[in-house]
Amino acid sequence: MAGAGGGNDVQWCFSQVKGAVDDDVAEADIISTVEFNHSGELLATGDKGGRVVIFQQEQENKTQSHSRGEYNVYSTFQSHEPEFDYLKSLEIEEKINKIRWLPQKNAAQFLLSTNDKTIKLWKISERDKRPEGYNLKEEDGRYRDPTTVTTLRVPVFRPMDLMVEASPRRIFANAHTYHINSISINSDYETYLSADDLRINLWHLEITDRSFNIVDIKPANMEELTEVITAAEFHPNSCNTFVYSSSKGTIRLCDMRASALCDRHSKLFEEPEDPSNRSFFSEIISSISDVKFSHSGRYMMTRDYLSVKIWDLNMENRPVETYQVHEYLRSKLCSLYENDCIFDKFECCWNGSDSIVMTGSYNNFFRMFDRNTKRDITLEASRENNKPRTVLKPRKVCASGKRKKDEISVDSLDFNKKILHTAWHPKENIIAVATTNNLYIFQDKMN
Repeated sequence: MAGAGGGNDVQWCFSQVKGAVDDDVAEADIISTVEFNHSGELLATGDKGGRVVIFQQEQENKTQSHSRGEYNVYSTFQSHEPEFDYLKSLEIEEKINKIRWLPQKNAAQFLLSTNDKTIKLWKISERDKRPEGYNLKEEDGRYRDPTTVTTLRVPVFRPMDLMVEASPRRIFANAHTYHINSISINSDYETYLSADDLRINLWHLEITDRSFNIVDIKPANMEELTEVITAAEFHPNSCNTFVYSSSKGTIRLCDMRASALCDRHSKLFEEPEDPSNRSFFSEIISSISDVKFSHSGRYMMTRDYLSVKIWDLNMENRPVETYQVHEYLRSKLCSLYENDCIFDKFECCWNGSDSIVMTGSYNNFFRMFDRNTKRDITLEASRENNKPRTVLKPRKVCASGKRKKDEISVDSLDFNKKILHTAWHPKENIIAVATTNNLYIFQDKMN
């Protein structure tokens, strides 16, 4: 499998696994989003309990090729709490839906995190010095009687153990009637968008009391509703361009220069349906669960239930590449509908050079597709191979008929074990893969 650098074959090996080993998983510990920052030095996860955990790449390991993929806990904080909407009698759960990092501009790091209704801008900063020698305060914090102060001291900074503090700098609330599914930071780094089922809002990072509604697909009569927004993202280089995907399998590209309300798209990306594959489930499985621009901005990738598609922004009528993620499930759609798995929302990601795409599947499998060689591979995130630098063996699923020795029968796949969230280090062959409550980190094997 070619890597971030390109042509040579990469062997993936185990680096780390984070999280408890127990079989009975607490709902709050289920990972709901994974995101590397722009340098890849920090890796953030959000969970259903409203917590954000940030891991940091070990500084001394960055130069040692075999342990580059080692990350340790840097900071943990409670981002969102459960709330109750008294007007609508609705509980607002604390689950973190998305995390997006801002590019680093000074010593501190900033990230946006969102649950269903409220977006927060967090500042993560380090403190390794503390002031000592106050005139009006004792060292234990008690105030002194000013009349007893006879000499003035100059306070000094003394070294202390490193503390990482997370503080909410902005809270962007009350702008979404429906559940937020996406946030995306603009390439101007001043604005960002947030999308729910029917609307997309544009925010300024400094202004919390108002946002601009840039897309509104809510019909006057809700009975006429035929589709919802499933994901939205800003173009990585062009600050006026964004895309949003829908439950009908279409992607609309909008230009904010055209009008203040982007209800009329500039481009509509849609693949004509193959009549031979038409079934009761066609509409459900064509719903797009994720859309991601390539780093170059030339392509975008979409993930529907069974496939990953790569679109050239200059060609709207069909994708330039289509990769089948788990085609062997097409015969199982009926049972997947009954157990609700057909509504699972799988995400996808690009490697640093846009040459490989990665996405998750069931049975804790994840898939990689090499765009240059057209080769693909299925790997498994499992505690069985959890010795550091153990090379991952490719997995194969047998759809029907005779099963070969190393193959797994489609009937024995565990649909409760699924990889919905994956992330790829922006510069290196290091990947993060979230199984239910565990975060696996894999890296390429350096000889």
